[in-house]
Amino acid sequence: MNTAIARRDFICGSVAACAVTAFPGQAKSLSSRPRKMADAGWCWDGQAINGQWQLSIFGAGEGTKWFGLRKCCFMFHPNTPLAMEKLQDMEEVTCEISKWEGQKVEHPQYKGLGAPMRMNHDGRIERKCREAEIVSQLSLKFANVTGAFDDDLYGKIKAEHITPAEYATVTRAVKSANPKLKHWGVVYSHELKKESWSGFSDLLDVVTLWVWASKDLVNLDSYVEQCREIFPGKPINVGCYLRDFTLLDGVPMEMLKVQWEFVRKALHNGTIQGYSILGGFLIDMHPQQAMWVRDFIKAN
Repeated sequence: MNTAIARRDFICGSVAACAVTAFPGQAKSLSSRPRKMADAGWCWDGQAINGQWQLSIFGAGEGTKWFGLRKCCFMFHPNTPLAMEKLQDMEEVTCEISKWEGQKVEHPQYKGLGAPMRMNHDGRIERKCREAEIVSQLSLKFANVTGAFDDDLYGKIKAEHITPAEYATVTRAVKSANPKLKHWGVVYSHELKKESWSGFSDLLDVVTLWVWASKDLVNLDSYVEQCREIFPGKPINVGCYLRDFTLLDGVPMEMLKVQWEFVRKALHNGTIQGYSILGGFLIDMHPQQAMWVRDFIKAN
């Protein structure tokens, strides 16, 4: 045995033990942080139309695996036992409850064929509650279903004049069959006004924070701080687009790198709990961005 190595290991072990005893909260926090970026990653998966004239080659769960991840946000499709069976090898699944569905429109070159080329958002309170109850029931059979995901939340709160008391029915529906189920909500950086979320902030378990315009990604640090002030104590999951919907093109590579370097550092220091990629259905539409992100996650 190498005496120097043995002594060093003993000293390191003793220091670590003392740290756990002296600072148990800090030790717990450090131990809960992911060792690899892939451990903290989610991917939005499912077929959706976002500017292309054809469906992606990546279906539900397939984009998640392609990125080397094990956690899937299941979007754009009915929440059914069949869908959850397809995703049963995922470590975790969150299911969309504010539904995006396809509407039939005419293809300009193929009249009469029709294809679901436009997404329609049904975020009515009744729909949210119905879907939340379905997901809650599914979680009893499929243990990897750990959350219900409410997309474009504040937009519907504002448009439908939803009150905190009304939205509390959604939270109750999420937990109706499984009190442990997590209630996720989308929050955009341009919605970070404390008064906008008054009465709503306690109704979410996880906040997923998105920056709509890629030019604003340089402000991610301040956005996360603002989000933490509005939703104190809530885990923050940073949303990461492959496509900039304000440019109708892939996120510029320089801004993509700015965001992912922030995510890497924020995960390491515990500022954020995780990240979500949007999404699997855009991989073959924006392969340069998708491949760079996949390689970055693998390297870190």
